[in-house]
Amino acid sequence: MLKVLYFAALREAIGVAEERVALPAPATVGALVEALRARDGKYADALAPSRRWRVAVNQDMVGLDAALKAGDEVAIFPPVTGG
Repeated sequence: MLKVLYFAALREAIGVAEERVALPAPATVGALVEALRARDGKYADALAPSRRWRVAVNQDMVGLDAALKAGDEVAIFPPVTGG
């Protein structure tokens, strides 16, 4: 299982702050995002490729090709700006 965290507008759109998700096959961030999109319209819309969002695995920024393993924490969030 993976722990998936959603932040900011993604959390509002999906309606949950975190959930446990089965490890996808293949075990990559891209496969996880595709599995989430397939759940229903709110996930598909929030995680659409045209929207801007970022992913961190165990607090390290990663791309869609990053490998996942059981127990990983995956955070999905919109880009933020700092000052």
